[in-house]
Amino acid sequence: MNATTQNIAAVATPAKGWFAVYADLVKARLTLLVLLTTLVGFYVGGRGAMDYWLMFHALFGTALVASGAAALNQLLEREYDARMRRTASRPLPSGRLQPVTVMLFGGVCALVGTIYLALLVNPLTSVLGAVSLVSYLFIYTPLKRLTWLNTAVGAIPGALPPLMGWAAARGELSASGWALFAILAFWQMPHFFAIAWIYKDEYAKAGFQMLPAVDPDGSRTARQAVSHTLGLLPISLCPFVLHLAGPVYLVGALVLGAGYLWYAIQFAKQLNVPSARKLFFASIIYLPLLLTVLVLDKRH
Repeated sequence: MNATTQNIAAVATPAKGWFAVYADLVKARLTLLVLLTTLVGFYVGGRGAMDYWLMFHALFGTALVASGAAALNQLLEREYDARMRRTASRPLPSGRLQPVTVMLFGGVCALVGTIYLALLVNPLTSVLGAVSLVSYLFIYTPLKRLTWLNTAVGAIPGALPPLMGWAAARGELSASGWALFAILAFWQMPHFFAIAWIYKDEYAKAGFQMLPAVDPDGSRTARQAVSHTLGLLPISLCPFVLHLAGPVYLVGALVLGAGYLWYAIQFAKQLNVPSARKLFFASIIYLPLLLTVLVLDKRH
């Protein structure tokens, strides 16, 4: 690391216990979101009495795969993370953990998680977990330094957890499972464009090709945020159309989707950090509420 990078890491390195360090390594909040969407996919896909042991195995195996992916991603991006204040305090750039430790931890979690899913859930869920892991580490991660289209590619592994939950419960894929995948894929785009706009200068300095970094006037970023939020509206109605949920979900999806779209339009009009933050917060409110309504109004 150069002097500037070292200074950034030094400024952003408060003392942390080992639990907090490993929570940062596995991106605990992101992993919790992965588990939440997996759980929803499992519950909505389940037929008959809930198999709690199968649910536990699905969540535990998915947690291992997600934790391994997060750790190995930080291993691959440690030099770039050290250049940004928002990531300089992560375990590797801050020096709290060494690359070999992270490589072993991440590799073991990913491998054990994939095998665990194959043996204790079903091979299909394991394959989906492996696809998510490989696409995240070896396609999305390097693309972040090559093209802004990395965001679209990254939406694929990010949208697979509910499909994994569905596959764990059903042992098969179907249109309803893919509908859950599509909701997550479209939801992610405005969410990540908002983050990329807020930190566009840091991303540019670190060498990441995020859309706001290559779109100075913001017109393309605005179009992408609005178009994906608009596209999410009809896609979010698929659980109702496919008889997974009832009219309460239909109303909830329409109201939440309209609110999400409104914040995307406001962002497109203003193109500033405050409007991007509002869009970001709208995204993190939208998804849990939508999934909650889906679970509560599931058709048995």
